[in-house]
Amino acid sequence: MNDQYSTLAEKQYYTRIDQPAKRGDVLINDRDSVNLVEEEESGMFTVATDLELFNVEIVPRHVEDKRFIAKELAQILEASEQDIFDQINKDKWYIPPVAKRITKETADRITELNLKGVYLEGQYFRFYPEKNFLSHLLGFVDYSGDGKYGIEENYDGILKGEGGTLMGIKDNHGRVVKIEESEPGKNGSSIVLTIDRSIQYMAEKKLKEGIEKYGAEKGSIIIANPKTGAVLAMASLPDFDPNVFNEVASENQDIFINPTTSLNWEPGSIFKPFIVSAAISGKLVEPDTTPEDPFGNVVTVDGYEIHNSTDKSYGFETVSQILENSDNIGMIWIADKLGNGPMGEFIEKLGFGEKTGIDVSAEASGQISNYKKWRDVNRATISFGQGISTTPIQIIQGYSTIANKGKEVGLHVLDKVLEKGTEQRLYEHSGEREVMSEEDAMKVAQMLVSVVENGHGKKAAVEGYKVAGKTGTAQIPKDSGGYEEDDHIGSFAGFAPEENPEFVMLVKFDKPSNVKWAEESAAPIFGEIADWLLNSYLKVPKSE
Repeated sequence: MNDQYSTLAEKQYYTRIDQPAKRGDVLINDRDSVNLVEEEESGMFTVATDLELFNVEIVPRHVEDKRFIAKELAQILEASEQDIFDQINKDKWYIPPVAKRITKETADRITELNLKGVYLEGQYFRFYPEKNFLSHLLGFVDYSGDGKYGIEENYDGILKGEGGTLMGIKDNHGRVVKIEESEPGKNGSSIVLTIDRSIQYMAEKKLKEGIEKYGAEKGSIIIANPKTGAVLAMASLPDFDPNVFNEVASENQDIFINPTTSLNWEPGSIFKPFIVSAAISGKLVEPDTTPEDPFGNVVTVDGYEIHNSTDKSYGFETVSQILENSDNIGMIWIADKLGNGPMGEFIEKLGFGEKTGIDVSAEASGQISNYKKWRDVNRATISFGQGISTTPIQIIQGYSTIANKGKEVGLHVLDKVLEKGTEQRLYEHSGEREVMSEEDAMKVAQMLVSVVENGHGKKAAVEGYKVAGKTGTAQIPKDSGGYEEDDHIGSFAGFAPEENPEFVMLVKFDKPSNVKWAEESAAPIFGEIADWLLNSYLKVPKSE
């Protein structure tokens, strides 16, 4: 009988509390940093970490001299002595915390005083020291401790760890008044991303400058290494501060979505090199191939009139000049040579219409209709980037394939996982997949150099280097059908140096208000970043 009453008493006064583990840090590469994070290797910079903060709990019934306690705490907490005294001057087991989220340094000062009836409850809170920096890629951690969006969600299982438990005394209202014993959990592992801090900083800086200069509503920049698939920068504006994600109104929470991986758009003329690649790979054209008849400025397909963007006739053009002039009529001629099957199959081979598999949450796949059901007008418009939707990360993957001599390497943002007491586990990509031959890829790359040197991409050029790329001034489809008349999306995609690319980059501005063409907005911003990368940061030798 005594054992029975003891068990009931234990259930009444003791409680089990789940204690979350410390979440692992998220770090990025930083060439200039040294020992920025304790116990981590140099050359890293922390962009997300857990801070241990403390609540100051007081059990008034345990306090013998309430005025003394109030005075001591007021000095440390820089609070009103009278306010603290008024809160604790009660004969109760429980009152709300007299202070919340104080630092460990402050908590240690209180602990050293050994004040009877004063207890400290530690909790971990996610902290992003650079605020909006890299926010779309990082995501955030909600108040339940779960990663939401971005890296925090995709690698939640690695970062979160395994929680422990605490056993504590509770009062007759079920409130914990004292911790008796604990069983620690396993802290989460830290991860290092492929992001380069300096490159990310420059991308965000130039993106902000471009949006302000060209009056754009929003924009994105991605920079990656085409040989390894490592993403070096991923920036989008407008962005958010993950420290205060809860302050974003419910109707504005689409701000959390990463536009570079989760939103589709009709890419326009930056898609043209992929169709040319299909024709080159199919041995249907060469860079110097010309049509039997000169190109006009308009062609009728399935009853639809299709014009060049400039309403200009280019006559007898080579395939290389079709890209230089961004000639829609010339692209339709190339698409007709291909036909639905070879053109559609090559687009799918490049990965359009499916996710790239990049390791971030909620990636979109773009939309491409079944090529077996294309009408002639569908094939025609897709040849110049309309009637198909892609994500920015898919465009990066496609240009990376051309830059990497026809071989596709999986894009990724995880570099390695850091686990204490064990070796670092490095990211291992799945290898290369040949999409087109090296010879054919080099032909396309050289044509893209010609676009920068002789065509609409001149403002993306960097003196002394062979820069390859293509402009795109894309129309914006309306929900009701057709396209918006006055607005467009300007973009430039490319890589450099052409002979041995160090980076591939996409610059995209949505609805710039004071420029008409991408060559006036996205191309010059691409050129400014490329100049800095080649000359100042990576210090790449000049092209021969």
